[in-house]
Amino acid sequence: MAEVEMINEVQTSERVIAITFDDGPNPIFTPQLFQIFSEVQGRATFFMIGEQMAENPGLVKQAAALGHEIGNHTYTHPKLSELSPESCLAEVEGNEKLVQELTGVKPVVLRPPYLDYSGETLSIMKEKGYPMIGALNTEAQDWDQPGVDHILSVTRKCVGNGSILIFHDGYGDRSQSIKAVRILVKELIEQGYQLVTVSELLKLAGNKE
Repeated sequence: MAEVEMINEVQTSERVIAITFDDGPNPIFTPQLFQIFSEVQGRATFFMIGEQMAENPGLVKQAAALGHEIGNHTYTHPKLSELSPESCLAEVEGNEKLVQELTGVKPVVLRPPYLDYSGETLSIMKEKGYPMIGALNTEAQDWDQPGVDHILSVTRKCVGNGSILIFHDGYGDRSQSIKAVRILVKELIEQGYQLVTVSELLKLAGNKE
């Protein structure tokens, strides 16, 4: 059986979804997400960049305190396939070290920047024990600010048990992403979904009953 390279969803009979955010933390947009998820007792996974964490350590600690998961998104957000194995490892371990220093917990899931990787990247992640996390709704392209309606219409088609969804809370104006997530979270809760972290979702893999 071929090894799964990027995990975009988990097969489960449980009504659970993992919503993820890349490129933060950001002092304007990340706290808004904390509020949105707190209102519904949901948890999210934040794939944070090392440089952004170093600038906003309080937000990293707050995310962890609120029960959200912090995933590894490298230290400077490079294309990993373009790096030497040594540089790739340094990017991953630099992020890992900072998360552990700020929260006391080492990240256990990783999303490569730009969802870009090579066979060499895969080998390094396997050696480090990181599952590589993708998402189903990449066509929403919220990072390009395509409009709230576009983000929502594409994402709604990707909603299902075990789905992993991607949005962005860092780099640039993320107000469209925040507005779309606010609407989506309300819809998902009304549909009976539980909002869980990626690690929680992975533990349910294969639970089809």
